Amino acid sequence: MRLSQMLFVTLRDDPAEAEIPSHKLLVRAGYIRRIGSGIYAYLPLMWRVLQKVSQIVREEMNASGAQETLLPQLQPSELWKESGRWDTYTKAEGIMFALTDRQDRELGLGPTHEEVVTTIIRDLIRSYRQLPINLYQIQTKFRDEIRPRFGLMRGREFIMKDAYSFNLDENCLKKSYQAMDQAYRNIFRRCGLAFRAVEADSGAIGGSASQEFMVLAEAGEDEVLYTNDEKYAANVEKAVSLPSEVEQSPFTTYEKRETPNTDTIDQLCQFLKCSPTVVVKNVLYEVVYDNGITVLVLVQIRGDQDVNEVKLQNELTRLASRYQAKTILALQVPDESAQKKWTTKPLPLGYISPDLADDYIKTSPDYAPKFLRLVDQTVLELKDFVTGANEKGYHVVGANWGKDFQLSELKVDLRKAKIGDRAIHDSSQTLNSARGIEVGHIFQLGTKYSKAMGATYTNEQGEEMPIVMGCYGIGVSRLAQSAVEQSYDQNGIIWPVAIAPYQVIIVIPNLKDAEQVKVAEQMYQELNQAGIETLLDDRDERPGVKFKDSDLIGIPYRIVTGRSLKEGKVEVVERATQKAQEISVTEVVETLNNWIAQAIESRK
Repeated sequence: MRLSQMLFVTLRDDPAEAEIPSHKLLVRAGYIRRIGSGIYAYLPLMWRVLQKVSQIVREEMNASGAQETLLPQLQPSELWKESGRWDTYTKAEGIMFALTDRQDRELGLGPTHEEVVTTIIRDLIRSYRQLPINLYQIQTKFRDEIRPRFGLMRGREFIMKDAYSFNLDENCLKKSYQAMDQAYRNIFRRCGLAFRAVEADSGAIGGSASQEFMVLAEAGEDEVLYTNDEKYAANVEKAVSLPSEVEQSPFTTYEKRETPNTDTIDQLCQFLKCSPTVVVKNVLYEVVYDNGITVLVLVQIRGDQDVNEVKLQNELTRLASRYQAKTILALQVPDESAQKKWTTKPLPLGYISPDLADDYIKTSPDYAPKFLRLVDQTVLELKDFVTGANEKGYHVVGANWGKDFQLSELKVDLRKAKIGDRAIHDSSQTLNSARGIEVGHIFQLGTKYSKAMGATYTNEQGEEMPIVMGCYGIGVSRLAQSAVEQSYDQNGIIWPVAIAPYQVIIVIPNLKDAEQVKVAEQMYQELNQAGIETLLDDRDERPGVKFKDSDLIGIPYRIVTGRSLKEGKVEVVERATQKAQEISVTEVVETLNNWIAQAIESRK
């Protein structure tokens, strides 16, 4: 491609809306253009990158035995109501674009396709002989992000590869899951990315187990906790660990003490001269279920620990049936105005005790609410602990479970793992932290959707069984931007060879020099004929502009037909290292062919 004929405009200044390097560079280098909030056009250079990524994805998915398909973006609400996710996606999380057609039928733009593909399999699969099967697509998805940001990292329209396996049983699912795990590792390695596979929360997709693939980058929105022995890594939302050891309590007798101006754990511990590991703090949450019922949740957790709200939400979702509900619409720490809606008297915030009375909550003729009390495992073995006294400015010390306070029957892991915690698999290992960009996620769904939607098969014994499912996603457009976030310098993008829009760019410093133009044109033809994707910068611009643009757009190799032509040579510059060397014109094609082949082969 000749740059003089290409839609190619670069910018000197960073765009105002861009916050992270990759977003700034993709806009400045003419790869993407913002159309609206979270909506971007993929310009010619970017589309070539996305095609490269998609092809690698396609090759590895096909090699795993998966079959490509294309599913509708417009989805009837009835399918989502069958699975029980319509309210979750349109109200609770609110990420689905929902609309009503001219015949008043509710529809949604697909953020994911579990319901659609399960419907297809339900209609077409009858026997165990037809399983297992894995269907995938590369498709535009839509999510109504509350705060679109970072360009293609969190957009409202994006390209995704999603796959769905349909299996006979759990063992069959695990084989499909492992095949996808290997395919994903192959994909990210071939794309030239440094990544880490981590345990993850399944979120609204559901399922018994899931794993995220994180591209390591400082701008990543996710925090990954890992051990140096490489035997454990998890998203902070899912991570588990051993908390620090409990220190000896200085209190041996139960008593109520005045503790003025101790609204925080730090203030309390300084006043009482004790460790936060001997404090039981009581954190209040308000959860609203999809049937309109509000439940007040009192979490007891050790003073030096924080509540992991993803774990809390999962636990409250599991308890939804207690309240004749299916899912959560909202979870929050209630502010003063929210409290007034359901409290009969002001709460002793900062001084709440585990036995806070239920009579703080207003009752109604058809509903008599009580506090739902959840006990984190960090407080189970505490002795002679400190906690609130249900009175502003007072705490109790020397308290014990079973004597001064009763433990709730609901004992769960709600703590947030953090840097420095000891690893469960080896207490000599401690957790470290890194930032990551999620580019892939695989789930063991089990029978969540097949049972809800009646997708079954007949086994060898003639019994009707629910199909066991898996789900596997890769953010294609997000992966492309994450490659930039991981590899750039002060001059611009440094694309991995395998997904660069072009592999080589030829720069003609002086268009008035007939020899420079002649050699450049000849090499342009020869390189393309050899299968090397080549750009020719034949624009009437100053050499400095051309060199800056070449660095900015990140093409792996640059050929300059400059002064060395007198010796029958051209300058070849490797973008990643800025290493330059002069190579004979007659050897350039073979040399670059070898370099490119080696770069691609080394990632397989």
